[in-house]
Amino acid sequence: MSMKIDDVLAEVVNGSLDAAASVPGVVAIAADSSGVIYEGAAGERRLGSGEAMRTDQVLWIHSMTKPVTGAACMQLVEQGKIGLDDDCGALVPALNMPDVLEGFDGQGKLVLRPAKGVITLRNLLTHTSGYVYDMWNADQRAWIKAHGVKREDIFGALADRPPLAFDPGTRWQYGVGIDWAGKVLEAVTGERLNDYVQANICKPLGMASTGYLLTDALRARLAGVHQRGDDGAVNAVDFDPPQNPAHFNGGGGMYSTAPDYARFMRMMLNGGSLDGAQILKPETIALMGQNHIGDVLVEKLNSCMPHLTYDAEFYPGMAKKWGLTFMINQDDVPGARRAGSLAWAGLRNSYFWIDPKSDLSGAIFTQQFPFADPGVLALLDRFERAVYAHAGKN
Repeated sequence: MSMKIDDVLAEVVNGSLDAAASVPGVVAIAADSSGVIYEGAAGERRLGSGEAMRTDQVLWIHSMTKPVTGAACMQLVEQGKIGLDDDCGALVPALNMPDVLEGFDGQGKLVLRPAKGVITLRNLLTHTSGYVYDMWNADQRAWIKAHGVKREDIFGALADRPPLAFDPGTRWQYGVGIDWAGKVLEAVTGERLNDYVQANICKPLGMASTGYLLTDALRARLAGVHQRGDDGAVNAVDFDPPQNPAHFNGGGGMYSTAPDYARFMRMMLNGGSLDGAQILKPETIALMGQNHIGDVLVEKLNSCMPHLTYDAEFYPGMAKKWGLTFMINQDDVPGARRAGSLAWAGLRNSYFWIDPKSDLSGAIFTQQFPFADPGVLALLDRFERAVYAHAGKN
């Protein structure tokens, strides 16, 4: 069966199923609570390099950073240093008394009003704070253009603080809430986010190739990144984020490897511990996997920046909820993940799932824009089904 999973990866690289949806390279891994049950790689590290993609390749995981930040924040909740429903504006001034962007008047000017309610840690971890991503929200995109700020600017001066898209707790819309949760963590602990995460998540779990800053040794294993153009062709591009950033973002910016991320997923499957390291209590892990948005539903992501992301919706027609940093599917997926599975993704087309009922998790990593590439999503589905068949849990 391992060869069959290998074939799933090879087919999307060589384009034998759909040449227009082929990818330069992919790494994939699957694990249960006891250990890794599959790992493989196919394609090239960087298109045209002639170097094979390897299972230990260092990869930019973007929003797969979010669950790591969420776990760090839940450690503080366990310790009683902050509550899920505490007013985060009391800790981070930028979160205090925000405005809501209602739209534009007849002259095209922004219409703002004070937000109703406060922003809580639960709001930040569940994308119900009102802070959204401009790549999926046209009004937010217009605000950023009008003010001439970059996304990293919003964590600085109050004048650069963007407005909310809605009142806290009233809707779900994917956004920068977990970036702000990282700022809350820094305010509570007095530590920079990267230092806290290394000491309290990565090192205890043995995730030695995961973090925000690259060493020379890690850079030597770094995968190349790619862009699919309007003509459908994929080309290698340069990407080298600053190694001394003013802010570390809880919502993105980490690198990792497939084996490292599998250790995080196995910790979740093991009720918060792995190889003797207790990261979170079992009851906290259970809490993270519950619906924390009530009757609110996860919404489709409508792209405003097509070079970065296509429109994205996972399992159209199925109601999705959100836990503490994870999407939760409400129904079984035939031949694949069960209801109650935890999942999300990274902007360069990396995806993971954690299925507690089946004691099974998996992830695939490519390194290309735009997000929600149809070929990669098809690969995810085929890989997941092959994993469940391999594990005898389909």
